[in-house]
Amino acid sequence: MLRNVAVIVFDGAAAFELGVLCEVFGTDRTDDGFPGYRFDLCSADGKPVTTKSGFEISPGADLTPVETADLVAVPAHSDGFLIPPDVLEAVRRADARGAYVMSVCSGSFVLGEAGLLDGRDCTTHWKYVDELQERFPKARVHCDSLYVQDGNLLTSAGTAAGIDAALHLVRQEHGSAIATKLARRMVVPPHRDGGQRQFVEAPMPKTSEAPTLEPVLAWLMTHLHETVTVDDLAARALMAPRTFARRFRAETGTTPHDWLTNQRVLLARRLLEDTDLGVEAIATRAGFGDTATMRHHFTRRVGATPQAYRTTFREREPAA
Repeated sequence: MLRNVAVIVFDGAAAFELGVLCEVFGTDRTDDGFPGYRFDLCSADGKPVTTKSGFEISPGADLTPVETADLVAVPAHSDGFLIPPDVLEAVRRADARGAYVMSVCSGSFVLGEAGLLDGRDCTTHWKYVDELQERFPKARVHCDSLYVQDGNLLTSAGTAAGIDAALHLVRQEHGSAIATKLARRMVVPPHRDGGQRQFVEAPMPKTSEAPTLEPVLAWLMTHLHETVTVDDLAARALMAPRTFARRFRAETGTTPHDWLTNQRVLLARRLLEDTDLGVEAIATRAGFGDTATMRHHFTRRVGATPQAYRTTFREREPAA
């Protein structure tokens, strides 16, 4: 169970990425029914550090809390700043004992310097993916992912992708209901589909001839249980199927089929956690049609069968 969180900073820390970790894990919302964490902001010697923006922050702790933390996180840091050797050693020990180790944006380079990326899947900001692969050739760098989890290692792309990764970890540890509630509290999406490419390429503009697909997506969210095709959705959007598919990828970063499958998996997760419906009934309500199809997509995206997922979160419910 995720209870103790330690965030490591040194000179050159990026304020936004640090703020993501503080907002998700360092803000006490237990009065509103959210899980509580012991949160420590740490530096190598416990002394103040200067952020990338030029102001100082006082961490309040040295690296001692890192030794027992369930999650050790590193925000982005500016290039050219020396990573304290004690920080690298502390990160290695955290990984060795199985704690979650997470980076936001270019914080992945800290994990790389610590040797944690060798032979593992990871990502970073699209601007740095080539450099990350060049510096750490044994790493399996995913250039278009918002975040990547490889066992206890969690790496994310730039800025807001750190929120995606943090919510993913909250969802994994505490369930979809808590993660969705937290996302609503932070006024962010509980889950974003697609990859970084949607933020690199120029998006297709909204015009009177080609309006946003938001109304179609909103309709689809309330009709996940129905059988729908790309042709059906294109007709609803008053577009040719090929035009619709192209605009859909431009707006969401993924295909209609993949987006719809992800939303159905999210719905299935919520139903497995919050209801006593049987797996067959959930497969129908989530739009998969049958248990075999749901099991295939669910296991591929979540890493566990629907029944195993339900058992895990029913066991965790009292602690959460």
